[in-house]
Formats: sequence, structure tokens, C-alpha cells
Amino acid sequence: MALKHAVLAALLDGELSGYQLAKAFDVGVANFWYAQPQQLYAELTRLEQQGLVEGREVVQESRPNKRLFHVTDAGLAELETFTAASAKPAFVRDDLMVKVQAADRVDTAVLVEQLTERAEIARARIELFEALLRRLRGERDEEDFLRHGERIGPYLTCLRGVAFEQENRDWCLRTVAVLEGRRHSRAQH
Repeated sequence: MALKHAVLAALLDGELSGYQLAKAFDVGVANFWYAQPQQLYAELTRLEQQGLVEGREVVQESRPNKRLFHVTDAGLAELETFTAASAKPAFVRDDLMVKVQAADRVDTAVLVEQLTERAEIARARIELFEALLRRLRGERDEEDFLRHGERIGPYLTCLRGVAFEQENRDWCLRTVAVLEGRRHSRAQH
């Protein structure tokens, strides 16, 4: 997957400025595709040059003018082509996992600290995703929204984000318990 596909998918909800796109990525899209704001601005420029998005200038009174972008028919066709292609499996590349792999030969107190911090980040992200899910479905219960909601793609990816972060939190907390238990056991012998 290229960044362009993530940007096109994020713009399906309507016109967004570069700033709004960065915020949308930070809240929802970041659970499956991370990008720096500068990367997003550069990608919008490329997509506009390719005719996949179209921008329009909005004149503002007491603020600088801004550009709003929306997906063109060519952009929708690009998303169709991307969606039809087979999906490659995801691979995890996580420096904390490498550190835990070395747990038998390094100071685990440092690992416990980093794992505890990662569990707290996961907890905060779970809260953020759950608030986003509530906002997306409004007054509907989840099953009704999933059956009849207008745009369920962002909701479904957000559900995956919640599950991912819950798994991260649970693994970190279990790993902390194991490492601390082993350290205490060794101290007693």
C-alpha cells in the first residue's frame, strides 16, 4: 500500500484541508498507516498533479487562505484498482519486541519501564478510539450502525485499532508481570 491510497481513503468523507487531513490521520488512520504532516502535504501535491484529488482555494477573512481537497473520479478509480489487488500480509517491526527478545541478557528494569509506558500509551489510544467509535455511530447501537450506517469503513478500521491496542496493552502488562516475577524469584534465591 502506498501513502496515496491511505490519503485517498481518508478523503472519502469529504473535503479536507491539509491540516484537517493530518488530524484525521492522527486520530483514525494512524491505527493502520502512520505519516508525518509534511508527508501528507507533499502527497496531496502529488495527488493533485496526478489528477487523483482536486483542491480549491478558500479565502478566509482574518486567517491565511486554505486549500480544501476532495477525491476525483480518477482517484476513486485508483482506489477501486487498489482494492481489487490482493492484500499482502502485514509484518511487525517493533524495536520494543527486539528488546524483549533480548530480555535474558539485559537489564529488565529498563524493559519493565518501557513496557509500562507502552501499555499506558495503548490505554490512552483505546480511549481515543472508543470515543471516535461513539462519535461515528451517534445515537445508534453498534449492530444497527454496522447494518445501516452510511460509511462503515472508518468504523471497521477503528474497531481493528481498538483490538490492536488492547492486545498491545495486555501483552505489555503480561510481559511486565513475567519479568518482574522472574526478577523477584531470582532475588529470593
